[in-house]
Amino acid sequence: MYKKIVLLATILLAFPVFSQENLDEVKVTKKRKGLQKSFSVTTNTTLVTSKELLKAACCNLAESFETNPSIDVNFSDALTGTKQIKMLGLTSPYLMITEENVPSVRGASQAYGLSFTPGTWVESIQITKGAGSVVNGYESISGQINTELIKPINDIPFFLNAYGSTDSRFELNTHFNTQLSQKWSSSLFVHGNTRVSKMDQNNDGFMDNPLAKQINVMNRYQYYDAEKGLVSFINFRYMNDKKQSGEVDFDPDKDRGTTSRWGSEINTQRLDLATKVGYVFKDMPFQSIGFQNAFTLHDQNSYYGLNVYDIKQSSFYSNLIFNSIINNTKHKFATGINFAYDNYNEFVGLIDYGRVDNSVGAFFEYTYDNDDNFSLVLGGRVDNHNRLGTFVTPRLHLRYNPWEKSVIRFSAGRGKRAANIFAENQSLFASSRTLSVLDTDGKIYGLNPEIAWNYGLSFNQKFQLFGRNGDAGFDLYRTDFQNQAVVDVMQSPQQVLFYNLKGKSYATSLQIEFNYELANRFSLRSAYKYYDIQTHYLSGVYQRPLQAKHRFFGNLEYETGRSESGSQWRFDATYNWLGKQQLPVTASNPAQDRLPEFSPSYNLINAQVTHVFSSSFEIYVGGENIGNYKQSKAILGAETPFGPTFDASIVYAPIFGQMYYAGLRFKIK
Repeated sequence: MYKKIVLLATILLAFPVFSQENLDEVKVTKKRKGLQKSFSVTTNTTLVTSKELLKAACCNLAESFETNPSIDVNFSDALTGTKQIKMLGLTSPYLMITEENVPSVRGASQAYGLSFTPGTWVESIQITKGAGSVVNGYESISGQINTELIKPINDIPFFLNAYGSTDSRFELNTHFNTQLSQKWSSSLFVHGNTRVSKMDQNNDGFMDNPLAKQINVMNRYQYYDAEKGLVSFINFRYMNDKKQSGEVDFDPDKDRGTTSRWGSEINTQRLDLATKVGYVFKDMPFQSIGFQNAFTLHDQNSYYGLNVYDIKQSSFYSNLIFNSIINNTKHKFATGINFAYDNYNEFVGLIDYGRVDNSVGAFFEYTYDNDDNFSLVLGGRVDNHNRLGTFVTPRLHLRYNPWEKSVIRFSAGRGKRAANIFAENQSLFASSRTLSVLDTDGKIYGLNPEIAWNYGLSFNQKFQLFGRNGDAGFDLYRTDFQNQAVVDVMQSPQQVLFYNLKGKSYATSLQIEFNYELANRFSLRSAYKYYDIQTHYLSGVYQRPLQAKHRFFGNLEYETGRSESGSQWRFDATYNWLGKQQLPVTASNPAQDRLPEFSPSYNLINAQVTHVFSSSFEIYVGGENIGNYKQSKAILGAETPFGPTFDASIVYAPIFGQMYYAGLRFKIK
């Protein structure tokens, strides 16, 4: 019994999401659903399991949310093929994105970092709406996405995934796992992807997707000693990613730096080293201590036409966490200190924006749970940052179960962050716009830090209808910015202005869900989402550009029963309807390079069929954008890409039409 307690507690110690809630979250992983919500966890958290990740192509983390109603996935521009995620109507910089609760997609990696984690490496994803835990830092504003990677102690000896698609993208993933000794296990993950053909389906002279090559290797070690209550992880990782986009006839050897052809190259190398050590006190299994450390070197060299952008970030992160109880297990707490260091070498053209950021903070988080129908998490932290100053971050989460199979949650919290305005908005370099920072008094590009309060209320109810299980509910969130680094594309199509918020900026998000088991092994998942997101720009108050005010999501899933040999069929289809979106101002452009004030609404359909031959082998085929909807004018000024109206950043719909893919998975157990 003691061994089981130590194993569970030490793994949880190494990966705290909400440190006092983890036992509940791990329990729900035993359920069969791909998306799991617990009625006993204080936070509004959805667990995305490996089963859910198999329902779509899921080539990387950015593409892992296509079947999830809580996350909106959009293309960031018309050139790089990069997908951007939003939650509560706010883009990924306002989310804290962590890998095993160590900050991962931040700073220099904001634009493309989600594409640097292959989907086959992921064991599960935890999506928390609203302000996150103070244990993980002060930057979370609209939520947190935490990715758990496959653990060496649980991995199989060999895994192979091969993938190919009609947009000439090919991928290969291999996992090798071995038990080095009784206490040491190791996994080697090798990922490679490439896109080899130039394709221009909309005949605008530009490639719809970039030529690309990526090699991504991670070696992962796990130590586990049940008798001593010790568990540790060591990760080594190297990635090299190259993208080439632009005109179909662009040749980087001849055309780079000239106006003969417009083209872009983005070359990124990344090195990561992370360690974790957890210890559970032998005679006190409720008490533990954990120590996390991570070093990252991110080096990106890129140009977009004549716009050169290079950024190199060296980062170190350290977090010491102590968990225990007060009198009994109904009263728990987590406390600790963490340190973060970021050295940026950043050049926009010839202008040097290099800087060094460092911070040290201490946190305390108290949890009360009556083991029945009520729990709360109350946390606070104090940080000292060389640019953000000394500040306090409070967070509160409440859960109440008013009756059987129902839950009400409330959350409130404050977030603060330094906006990396160029790294987070690289799509704007793919235009002829001039970039100007209007304020000069702040310590981050002349701007002040972003500060926002987030409040949320949610309700969920399970029920039975006609003998079938279902659940329904809603969540309502509001984010109020006290200050924001405003990215203004509403003033002029030839300019991008960055400045501190002059008036009000807020984001209100309402999501209504209805999920129902239509028949045995046949399920419906649906959601309606309403966003009221407005910002006060210099030219007036506008909706947030490129954000649909109304969205509808539907997903149908069916699987057959397994035969004696283990064979099975699985079918999955996802429908998205996006309402009109506010577009950046283009009224002063010539008529041929103007866009309307709002985009048209449109529909998207994705589907996949998987045939499982046995527990060791399966194949899958699928399609994205089956209705073949394409944005009518993806690039403004495509005929004169070095002219004043060129802009490839205004993307509200798919650029590439129908895309079909196929793949296989093979395992040795």
